[in-house]
Amino acid sequence: MGFFEFRRQLDYKALMRGGQVIVADRWYPSSKTCSGCGHQLDQLPLSVREWTCPHCGAVHDRDVNAAVNLKNMAVSSTVSACGEEGAGLRRKTKTKPASAKQEVSSADRGIRRAAA
Repeated sequence: MGFFEFRRQLDYKALMRGGQVIVADRWYPSSKTCSGCGHQLDQLPLSVREWTCPHCGAVHDRDVNAAVNLKNMAVSSTVSACGEEGAGLRRKTKTKPASAKQEVSSADRGIRRAAA
């Protein structure tokens, strides 16, 4: 499968389930940005697999650092301003959830009989 088809499937499945696909810009500097302090390097050749941030001294594996930065970028673009439960998109279901059966327990029956 090519990347276009993979992306199309992600969009389709997310829409179907009430989710959201966040796409980073092609030139987003996920590898060159320190996930600890946010310092961005001017250049980082592909041959460099591990680097140390000149600002905070954190040592980064290139791929892990990029993954952390992409995760943070996606999370920051989807967080609701109010933060309440139910904010944002939800999965749409075709069926209504079953209502819970409410029965009076035997302890409640005894209290009702005494009050009557």
